Amino acid sequence: MTMRNAILSTFAVGVAAFTLSYSNFANAKVEGDTIVLGSAISFTGKYSTSGIHTKNGYTMGVDFINEGGGIKVGGKTYKFKVTYYDDESSPGRTALLVEKLIKENGIQYLLGPFSSTMSVAAAPVTEKYKTPMIMAGSASRSLFSKGYSYIFTVLSTAEQYFRSSVALAAEIGKKNGKKPSDVTVAMAFEDDVFSQDVRVGVTEDIKRHGLTIVIDEKLPRDLSDMTSTLTKVKSLKPDVLLVSGHSKGAATAARQIKEMKIKTPFVAISHCEASKIINKFGGAVEGILCPTQWVETLVTTGKYFGSADFFEKVFKDKFQGYNKGVPYQAAQAAAAVLVWKDAFERAQSFDTEKLRAAISETDIETFYGNIKFSKAGNNIAKGMFLRQIQEGVLYVVAPENLAIKSVVYPRKPN
Repeated sequence: MTMRNAILSTFAVGVAAFTLSYSNFANAKVEGDTIVLGSAISFTGKYSTSGIHTKNGYTMGVDFINEGGGIKVGGKTYKFKVTYYDDESSPGRTALLVEKLIKENGIQYLLGPFSSTMSVAAAPVTEKYKTPMIMAGSASRSLFSKGYSYIFTVLSTAEQYFRSSVALAAEIGKKNGKKPSDVTVAMAFEDDVFSQDVRVGVTEDIKRHGLTIVIDEKLPRDLSDMTSTLTKVKSLKPDVLLVSGHSKGAATAARQIKEMKIKTPFVAISHCEASKIINKFGGAVEGILCPTQWVETLVTTGKYFGSADFFEKVFKDKFQGYNKGVPYQAAQAAAAVLVWKDAFERAQSFDTEKLRAAISETDIETFYGNIKFSKAGNNIAKGMFLRQIQEGVLYVVAPENLAIKSVVYPRKPN
């Protein structure tokens, strides 16, 4: 063989290998009649409680779609499967695993990790590889101001989390004859992307209602202790205490509120559904308010699950340990899977660019609420809701048209 022929032969083999590799990558990842989704999510570490709720929600969404007729693309029926990796609640590991899902596993259809901190790490990777990711655990407002084109979240963004709580505190103050400026607020937020975005929204809402902030602190990174903040709360006796520290922070806050006998009449804590504080701390958490992305009294419906109350029922039947209520992390995860199905069927393609375009045009009604994305990728079609622990049960108390019970004020721990 001449040198020229050898070079041409080598080149041809290289082109063939590249073509095969590219073909496999471009069509990733459809195996026979199965569309493979991928997710790096927290099964261990400080975000593991909500991570597991999220994974259960993904499972529920996948199972219902597969059992209910699957996904129709190009005249053929497909089913979903999810490949998972544990990111161990480490942003660096999230980024590595998302890249592994794309490059090594050949997966180009992603479900998001849990928490905005993990998503901040994942987003540049999805952008680099032009891989769409639908998120069910990322509500950071700042994440959607960076110009990313391949991330979408079904959640209301972080600045809305305590909006109903602050409005309710202002209303209660007014009913009790207080000037807005006489209603005092203590705030404690985790030092992470999500909770600091929550804080920005809270301070805007407090300013709008004219309330007064007397404590404004960051929780320690490990979320294991907030006695310093609660000591100040005990001394200054604010009317309102707001805490945001994901599930671990909620559990720490509830435990130490019990241990230190904090009597603040109005307490709202994010993620207190997911952390199961009723099971852990009983009557000590009576009256605590829990901002939530989803409630079972929603009147919106969809093809899968139908109503919100039906989703709650079937989820409790499928998974153990949810007798006190289904956390919104599970509901929004199932909704994220529904968005993928809707996108595949409207795009009628496995091409990621066509799918990205279809996702960006999502406008659907589901058991979880309405889902419609802004140009930035956040859901602009739903708001937040509010539950309160009353007699050991989480009841919807706001907005009024969805409420099961009226708010109990002041809270009466026992």
